[in-house]
Amino acid sequence: PIPDLTKLHSLTDLRLRDNQLTGLFPSTLTTLPSLHTISMLNNALQGPYPSFPLTVIAEIGGANANSYCLPAPGKCDARVNILLEFAKGVGYPSTFATNWKGNNPCDGWLYVTCDPAGNVIVLSMAGLSLSGTISPALAELGYLKTLLFGNNNLTGVIPTQLASLRSLHKLDVSNNNLKGKVPQFKAGVVVVDGNPNLGTRSVSDPAAHGPSAGLSPYTGGTRTVAAPASPRDTWEKNRTWSSVGAVVGSVVAGLLGMGIMLGGLALCLHKRRKCGSRRVRSPNANVRAHNRCGSDPEMSKMTSSNSTTSGGGDLSISGASDVHNVDARNMIISIQVLRSVTNSFNEENVLGRGGFGVVYKGELHDGTKIAAKRMEAAGVMSSKGFNEFQAEIGVLTKVRHRHLVALLGYCIQGTERLLVYEYMPQGPLSRHLFEWEKHDLKALDWTSRLIIALDVARGVEYLHSLAHKSFIHRDLKPSNILLGDDMRAKVSDFGLVRLAPEGKCSVETKLAGTFGYLAPEYAVTGRVTTKADVFSFGVILMELVTGRRALDESEPEERMHLVSWFRRMHINKETFTTAIDRALEVSEDTLKSICTVAELAGHCTAREPYQRPDMGHAVNVLSPLVEKWKPTDAQNDDYYGIDLDMTLPQALKKWQAFEDSNVDGSVTSTDNTQSSIPTRPSGLADSFTSTDGR
Repeated sequence: PIPDLTKLHSLTDLRLRDNQLTGLFPSTLTTLPSLHTISMLNNALQGPYPSFPLTVIAEIGGANANSYCLPAPGKCDARVNILLEFAKGVGYPSTFATNWKGNNPCDGWLYVTCDPAGNVIVLSMAGLSLSGTISPALAELGYLKTLLFGNNNLTGVIPTQLASLRSLHKLDVSNNNLKGKVPQFKAGVVVVDGNPNLGTRSVSDPAAHGPSAGLSPYTGGTRTVAAPASPRDTWEKNRTWSSVGAVVGSVVAGLLGMGIMLGGLALCLHKRRKCGSRRVRSPNANVRAHNRCGSDPEMSKMTSSNSTTSGGGDLSISGASDVHNVDARNMIISIQVLRSVTNSFNEENVLGRGGFGVVYKGELHDGTKIAAKRMEAAGVMSSKGFNEFQAEIGVLTKVRHRHLVALLGYCIQGTERLLVYEYMPQGPLSRHLFEWEKHDLKALDWTSRLIIALDVARGVEYLHSLAHKSFIHRDLKPSNILLGDDMRAKVSDFGLVRLAPEGKCSVETKLAGTFGYLAPEYAVTGRVTTKADVFSFGVILMELVTGRRALDESEPEERMHLVSWFRRMHINKETFTTAIDRALEVSEDTLKSICTVAELAGHCTAREPYQRPDMGHAVNVLSPLVEKWKPTDAQNDDYYGIDLDMTLPQALKKWQAFEDSNVDGSVTSTDNTQSSIPTRPSGLADSFTSTDGR
C-alpha cells in the first residue's frame, strides 16, 4: 500500500507508475497543496476512483490500468467496501487486486460466492498464505454462511462481531496463529485446530475457567467450539455446603443426567429410524448422508470420516471438522465428500473433458450416481470460465424441470470449483446420433428421436415461458442434451444462459454458443432473444432427421452447412427422401411424421426471428406425433362407461375389477408418468353407502 504522504506539503511531482502497488488509492493525495503531476498507471490499486483538482495532471488509469471499483469518481458498493476492509487486514494481497475488479463482488470475484439475490454467502480463502488479521467488518455481510480461512498465517483474535452472523454455520480458522478467546458461536460452528494460542471457550463461558461437565470439544481429534456447559465451577467452589447436601445433590444430578441421556438416546434412535441415512463407501473414507428431520425438510447433512475399526467392528471415529452440511437452497458440498464419492477423482471415473475441465462419475452406496464437473484450477481459470460457473449455479438454483438436468450441489473450496449434477448414464445425444457405430451402439429409431425432440422442446419451453422468469439457453446442441437409461432427454450446460428481456426486446451480449447453431441475427449483431434458442432447436430437428452434424467440414462446401443444404433438399419430396438418415427404417407413417418434423424445422430456422414460432408451438406440433391416442371399439359394452342401471356400490366393484384385470395397461404413456386423471380418488374406500356418497 502507498504510505501516508500528507506531510509532504512541497511535493509537486509524484510518479509511481508501473509497480505492483496494492491497496486503496489514498484520498489524502488529492489534497496535497503543491501537487502538479501524479502518475499511478499500471498498478493494482483498488477502491474508489480518485478525483483531483483540474490544476493537477493526473495519470491514474481507468479500470484496465488499476482495479478501481468504478471507471470514474463515485462511491463503491457497500459489499465492495466491506471486502476491501478485509483485504486491508491481510495486507491487500495481489491475488485480490488482480481478481477483484468492478463494483459487484458477485460478478466473477475469485473466492467469493453469492446467492441469486446478490448476497455474499461464502468466502473461501483457505490455503492462500494470507497474513494479518480478520477484519470485524465481515460481520456487516449479514447473509454469510461459510468462512474458510484455514491453512493461512492469520494472527490476532477472532472478531467477536462475527458471532452476530445468524446464518453462519461454519467458520474454519484452523492452522493459523490466532490467539485470545473464541467468541460464543453456536455449537460446532468454529473449527480452530492448529492455533496453539487460541482458547476454546469464550470469556462469557463459565466453563472456560474450570473443568467442563459436558463432552470434550476435542472428541475425534478435531477441536470445535462447544456449546456452553452448566456452571459446575460455582458448585465446586462453594465449600459451605454440608456433606449431606453434597451427596443428595450428586445423586439428584446423576439421576437427572441419566434421564436426560436416556431421553436423548431415545430421541436420536427415533429420528434415525424416521429419517434414515445413506452411507457412501470409498477406499479411504466413509460418507454418511443423513436426511435431516425438523423445521427445514430441505436440509441434509453429510459426514465424512477416516474410519478406524477395532476387532473387526463397525465403529468409526469422526472429527467434527469432517462434518459437511449440504443445504438444498445454497447446495454447498465439501471437497472431502466429492473426493470420497469419486475415489479421489480417479482417472477411471472420467466421463468427459472440455474447455471447463473434467467431468467425473461418482457413485453412492445405494447405486445413485452423480456427475461432478471439476473446473480447471481457480488460479488459472479465466474470468469467462468463472462467470459461466456462477451463471450455471444461478440458473439451476432457480429452475427445476424433468427435462432439465438437475444441479445437486456445488463446491467452492480453496482453488477447487465443482458443479454436481444428476448422472445421465447414456451420455449426450451427439454420441447416439453421430457416433453410434464408433461406440458400438444401436442407431436411434424414429420414435426415440421424436420423444427426444419433444423432451427438449418441453425443457426449453419451460425456460422461455413457464419458469418464474424467462431464460435464454444460448448453446442448445446435441452435446448439451443428455439421455437417461430410458432414453429420455434433459437439457444441460447452463453456463451461457441469460435472463431474457421483458416484452419483445432483445438483449445485447457477447457472442457465445456454437457455430452451426447460432441464429443469424445473434451471430451478426450480438442481440439475442428466445428466438435464438428456437433457431438452434430447428437445427437439432434437422440433425435428427438427417443424422448429419450442423457443421461438417469433411463434406464438400455445398453440403457443409446443414441448414442451407437441408432447405435445398426439402424443396421436393424426391430429393428430401434421400436426405433422411439411412439408419432409419422409413415406413409410410414414419415418412409422414418425418415430413411434419422437417416442416417444423424449416419454420424454426427462418431467417427473421419474428418468422419463427415459439417453443410452445413446437411442443404442440410434436406432441400428437408422440402421444397418439386411439379410441377403443365403440361396440364394446364398457365403451360408454358405467351402466346407469347399476347401484353405485355395484359400479365401483366393477370398476375395481376392471382395474385389477388391466394392471399392466394396454397403452403406455411415453412420459412414463401417472395419468393426470386418477383411477379412483385418493383415500376413497373400497365400498360405501349412499349416505357416504352424498
